[in-house]
Amino acid sequence: MSVYTILVTDYAWPNLEIEGQLLAGVGGELLVAETGSAEEITRLAPQADAILTCWAQVPPAALEAAPRCRLVSRYGIGLDNIPIQRATELGILVTNVPDFCSEEVSDHAMALLLTLARQIVPQAAASRAGHWQRETGQTIPRLRGQTLGLIGYGNSARALVPKAQGFGLKVLAYTPRLVPGLLANGVEAVESLGDLLQQSDYISIHTPLTDATRGLFDESTLRKMKPNAVLINTSRGAIVDETALVRALAEGWIAGAGLDVLVQEPPPADHPLLALPNVIVTPHAAFYSEASIAELQQKAAQNVVDVLLGKLPTHIVNREVLARDNCRIQFVTGN
Repeated sequence: MSVYTILVTDYAWPNLEIEGQLLAGVGGELLVAETGSAEEITRLAPQADAILTCWAQVPPAALEAAPRCRLVSRYGIGLDNIPIQRATELGILVTNVPDFCSEEVSDHAMALLLTLARQIVPQAAASRAGHWQRETGQTIPRLRGQTLGLIGYGNSARALVPKAQGFGLKVLAYTPRLVPGLLANGVEAVESLGDLLQQSDYISIHTPLTDATRGLFDESTLRKMKPNAVLINTSRGAIVDETALVRALAEGWIAGAGLDVLVQEPPPADHPLLALPNVIVTPHAAFYSEASIAELQQKAAQNVVDVLLGKLPTHIVNREVLARDNCRIQFVTGN
């Protein structure tokens, strides 16, 4: 007989066997939303002792309607689909899994960089069409000696460093918290975003979506990039102003873009970025491998198990909730 109900708002893998087995061990039963709509999540929330969520938007009303809910556990790194402030006010813990796909994301970013730099897509398309030609209308650079700029310096950005250096790229990094200077692994932390934009031939975005980063790459930012520069985004689509990016690519402010994320996913068939020859768009797949998905399922579910057992989970997003009088969790002493 189940003791706890765990609401799963949505998921992007074949089944929930890993979560089901872990949670059954503590008397947990999964309640899986059919559509993941805000209305459905809010309707089911009163039954939930915890919520597991991937990409579905969890509305504040759902948390307000869930008096038993102790935890919202995110399948993934970004948190823009969870109302963290409201969860904190209600005494609900929020967790994520920031350490599950850094190798996959960095591999994907490097693959986009190489594919654009070497003009693989137009060359392959020409060969398939019977045209045996190397020229694509764009310059093909020598990678060694060029510069990769990292926006953000978390797990995936740091995992990308040795891969880029293996191709002879110089690596720069910028976040507001990095002290300018040479880092231990040969990366140069620059003083400002402007410095990174002016020096980089490739720019890879690895920062979360926040109020400060939303629309960070707007017309002003894109115009500061080199005309030969390539923009790579494996983070969140809304960090880039897509209208400005279309202009930048069409008018030659920058040379190309590799995008694994867009503002609207999936995009409409007539999205202008899909029609540009100097753009590669992949379907928010950078995080994906069989191993990374299994790890994600296990770690997100383990966060729920820990909370239900009165233990502190590994990655708490709103740690301040622990000091609130209305905190819904009483942790076992010593955890």
